[in-house]
Amino acid sequence: MEKNSMYANQGTMSPERSTRESKGLRAVKQLIHFGWGQALSCLFPVVIFASLALTQIFPLPFFPRYDWLLIICVLMQIVMLRARLETKDELKVITLFHIIGLALELFKVHMGSWSYPDEGYSKIFGVPLYSGFMYASVASYLCQAWRRLKVNLINWPPFLAVVPLAAAIYLNFFTHHYWIDVRWILSGLVIIVFRRAWVTYEVNQVRYRMPLALSFVLIGFFIWVAENIATFFGAWEYPNQTDTWSLVHLGKVSSWLLLVIVSFLIVATLKLYKEKLPHKSIGDHKQ
Repeated sequence: MEKNSMYANQGTMSPERSTRESKGLRAVKQLIHFGWGQALSCLFPVVIFASLALTQIFPLPFFPRYDWLLIICVLMQIVMLRARLETKDELKVITLFHIIGLALELFKVHMGSWSYPDEGYSKIFGVPLYSGFMYASVASYLCQAWRRLKVNLINWPPFLAVVPLAAAIYLNFFTHHYWIDVRWILSGLVIIVFRRAWVTYEVNQVRYRMPLALSFVLIGFFIWVAENIATFFGAWEYPNQTDTWSLVHLGKVSSWLLLVIVSFLIVATLKLYKEKLPHKSIGDHKQ
């Protein structure tokens, strides 16, 4: 008590309080650095969401809205490549996700899971081609965040466990329409396979680590939040949103969680494969 009174009388703070405030200040600075890195990594998704909002509020001439969205996405992809915000190797990964996502969209729209009610010249079997870029934007985020945060994987399971699991998760999006939905079994397998796996990342030259399963959940939740924003601006429409917009069912988090897992497993597998090749890396800007 006397020691604390002495610091109060002298108009200075105690060492304990100074230490707490300095730790708090460092934590805020680290959070700002982390947020800035995340914002840069989310550049492609942000452009897509901004385009959805703007084209909903301000209709553009000459082409239907879905076609303008496709044009904007293609132009954004070109800009990111020319500005070296993405590498050619990352573009290959993003293109793969575009194809995977478009295949899923074609099937889901055919099965009536959701729809794209507006007109468009670039629609194929009821699916606008810009929709594939929404999946590609997830891959873009993963690739850029991986590079900016200098992500490393600890105790990554063998490919013989990872690849079949990713394939089974993706196939379940199709097969559950004809057979039982095994998403919870697959979720349990994810926990078992990745129970010892960690992801480490760097923020302002300080390394942190997180259980890999927790990172899956966090990314899946924020994509669900993004899905609500996207449906609000008419990116697509669920059957219960035909008359008026409503919140996407919370159960969709599990779907996005599994899709994030597939996305992460594909990106991680390709990156680990590239790291084994001499003088090559998916995150390397030297083409």
